[in-house]
Amino acid sequence: MDELRRIDLNLLLTLHALLTEKHVTRAAIRLHRSQPAVSHALSQLRSLFNDPLMVRKDGKMVLTVRAQSLLPSLEGALTELNEMLGSPEFDPFTAQRTFRIAMSDYAARIILPKLIGHINKVAPRIDLAISQASREMMLMQLEEGELDLALGIFPVHNEEIQKEFLFPEQFICLADRTYLPKNRDLSLEEWLERPHVMLGLKPDSVDEIEKALAAKGLKRHINVALPHWSAAVQLLPGTNLILTVASRSVCSENYHESLCQFAPPINLPGFSYMQAWHIRKERDLAHQWLRNVIKKCCEEFQLQE
Repeated sequence: MDELRRIDLNLLLTLHALLTEKHVTRAAIRLHRSQPAVSHALSQLRSLFNDPLMVRKDGKMVLTVRAQSLLPSLEGALTELNEMLGSPEFDPFTAQRTFRIAMSDYAARIILPKLIGHINKVAPRIDLAISQASREMMLMQLEEGELDLALGIFPVHNEEIQKEFLFPEQFICLADRTYLPKNRDLSLEEWLERPHVMLGLKPDSVDEIEKALAAKGLKRHINVALPHWSAAVQLLPGTNLILTVASRSVCSENYHESLCQFAPPINLPGFSYMQAWHIRKERDLAHQWLRNVIKKCCEEFQLQE
């Protein structure tokens, strides 16, 4: 307890804002304080921890190794203090909070509209900050405290990351029927030779489809790789391109009349769509509420199986 006497606990709130925002002005806005006051607090924190905490690199502020190690423990400690001092119950209608959630445009299309509709009705002061990142980046941001929640496919085990199943998924193909064989399905050989559109944040992404093909010693021809679902669909009419995606990506959209769906000519294993969070968020009542809301928003997808 002696170390606590050396610090004004309000500095810890400032430290959390600085490490989360990585920007003095944004931290000041978040704290409703002046920029000079937050700059002064940063100087105090640097002296207290004997570390610069944030340094400029390639034109932006980045956290030092020491600061990165502080953030998870700091966020957990502040959450526990808030629970101890606050009400033991969570009232979504009066709560004021911003949740940082990472999801692909897939989840943004099929889950986010229903989620926003529910929150606007029962929790009008709850805000969502949505971002998009690779699976690996999502997990890193959860560990570093930059995210509250991530939606996606997370097959890798990590003791610090909690996961909850939301619904099962499977792959379907989408293409212009003009360029498909009449009265028969595409053979596997034809499917592999056709030009494919791949959805991924990086052109060299290795997704579940590529992994399944590689396991059989196969490889498809990726003609276009891009991160945007809506743009990918627009590429298909009038071309012989094939798009292989999660089935719910296409079930509720009105596409060009020439497009049709069909099953891949190879067994592509289904997958589980999940929500993931860091273990330090486990007892956060507001976080528990959000996870339950998201799970309820996905119940219809379980019934469709």
